[in-house]
Amino acid sequence: MIGRVQRESDGRRDAPVVRADAGVSYVMPVLNERGYLRRAVESVLAQETGGPIELILALGPSTDGTTELARELAAADPRIVLVANPAADIPVGLNLAIRTGRYPTIIRVDAHSELADGYALRALETLARVRAANVGGVMRAEGRTPFQRAVARAYNSPFGLGGGAYHGGTVEGEAESAYLGVLRRSVLEEVGGFDESIRRGEDWELNLRIRRAGYRVWFDPDLSVTYWPRESWSRLARQFVATGRWRGELVRRFGRGNSVRFFAPPLLVLNLVLALLVGVAQAAGLVTGTVGLIASLVYLPIAAYIVLIVAVALGRGGGTGWRDRLWTAAVLPTMHLAWGAGFLVGVLRGADDTVDTSRLGQRNTPLP
Repeated sequence: MIGRVQRESDGRRDAPVVRADAGVSYVMPVLNERGYLRRAVESVLAQETGGPIELILALGPSTDGTTELARELAAADPRIVLVANPAADIPVGLNLAIRTGRYPTIIRVDAHSELADGYALRALETLARVRAANVGGVMRAEGRTPFQRAVARAYNSPFGLGGGAYHGGTVEGEAESAYLGVLRRSVLEEVGGFDESIRRGEDWELNLRIRRAGYRVWFDPDLSVTYWPRESWSRLARQFVATGRWRGELVRRFGRGNSVRFFAPPLLVLNLVLALLVGVAQAAGLVTGTVGLIASLVYLPIAAYIVLIVAVALGRGGGTGWRDRLWTAAVLPTMHLAWGAGFLVGVLRGADDTVDTSRLGQRNTPLP
């Protein structure tokens, strides 16, 4: 299904504008999301669009009762359509759902998130106003437990995930990528849909092709989506290792098309490895005198990083309770180091068949 546009366009192209009542197809890949699916679906079906809608759930082989819940929801509302996604890969599920849909505008949604009131109508207005091919807004992470709240604060902090526009931007304008996204079907078909060989970062790669085709990807800070992060440390670490490894794969494929901010976590990992080697050499007496003093400079970035972690954990962004602050101090380096280590492996060896195992076999507590 992939028809990549390989060179940068010489000029801008306006995406087509469709009738306000032409209809919207929401597409949602789903795997082991029983604790979140009902609220996610309800937030979609409550949206106003000025025309007909459908919600297409691409169901992976869940083990927690998600499929049964999806069938229950579909039986209660004819706007919900179910398609099987036995591969369980997100881009495969998205393409299946998009091909099943009938309407000229596609709104990507996530089973781990909830659309704010008025999201769809605002997005459709922005899409038509700026003639963009894809419009996205702010990911507002939230949590219920001290751990999940700490992860949410990290997501919402420029220090946590590198300051991308959809992690807290306030200025409307063209963007590198879009969180979830509201897209014109005709542009999706033109650039070839989601690349099914990319299991993580598929949205960034799609938006790269959209921009290379000359279309706009647009950020609107008035659009908001609530995102519920992983609920345990092990799942968070596995998620970020997989995401980092796929980013390394994308660097192998697209090189300078990647933002500079993606290289900060792997540099941190390399700095830690170098500091460990220097420390061992100094302890063994192999590096002494002036050389040892110069080599000790490798510790400065690490000291600065630790100070920054402590400052974030103790500051307003660290939460109010002591458990929240401790988890914040643990979550931030977990995200950075897991992502950075995965990135380095991805750059050196590629992503191969790496999957986000944090989505497999999980048991989620239903949202209140």
